[in-house]
Amino acid sequence: MSVAERNDVRVSGVPDGQPIVFAHGFGCDQNMWRYVAPHFENAFRVVTFDHVGSGGSDLSAYDPVRHGSLRGYAEDVLEILRELDLRDVVLVGHSVSAMIAVLAAVAEPERFARLVLVGPSPRYLDDDGYTGGFSEADIAELLESLDSNYLGWSSAIAPVIMGNPGRPELGAELTASFCRTDPDIARRFAHVTFTSDNRADLPLVTVPTLVLQCTDDVIAPVVVGEYVRDAIPGAELVLLDATGHCPNLSAPEATTAAIAAFVG
Repeated sequence: MSVAERNDVRVSGVPDGQPIVFAHGFGCDQNMWRYVAPHFENAFRVVTFDHVGSGGSDLSAYDPVRHGSLRGYAEDVLEILRELDLRDVVLVGHSVSAMIAVLAAVAEPERFARLVLVGPSPRYLDDDGYTGGFSEADIAELLESLDSNYLGWSSAIAPVIMGNPGRPELGAELTASFCRTDPDIARRFAHVTFTSDNRADLPLVTVPTLVLQCTDDVIAPVVVGEYVRDAIPGAELVLLDATGHCPNLSAPEATTAAIAAFVG
């Protein structure tokens, strides 16, 4: 199996253009970039893909050891870039893929030109002197609910994550996406996501980085975006005119404009 087959990699745009790679968040797939990625096809080589366990990926490629940490997912991303021989890459990571992007850029900095981190969180759990947005009890309850009834958890939590109650169709789309994801892999990925701590990796990033943040984001509050900006040398923070955790769906125009301004 090729890496492209494993991760259902799709390439469009200018064949010899600068690569821009879009990585989706937990419970999602590359379809979540459908309102953003096409806008870059006239100037970039656009790459989208599915993390193992999501979308059109090969579920048999899931490895509980490799994918038991975000570094395994970062290695998957690097393998995609190696197979396509991509360099000077702009890597756009949403939600948990923001930290996956950080880990990939720290591992092979020479391969990257810029990072765009959409709704990033290096640690969801509060700590001394650090606000992640969740207490230990919050995380324990979230994971217990997910483990006991993944579909029910998805139906309840997805609209909250989307954060646009006046546009219920968005919450419904995210719910459907969660429910399409392999439940066993999703449960394991959730444990990896919500128990990770990547704060020490942020200062190691050496490429120009843009942090995109929304207001009223229950997953990654503004204070977390500010933390990421301050921890990554020279990083910029743009507060989008958007609410919730998925501006690639709820505010694609603002998301696209901010990325385009950054990549120039």
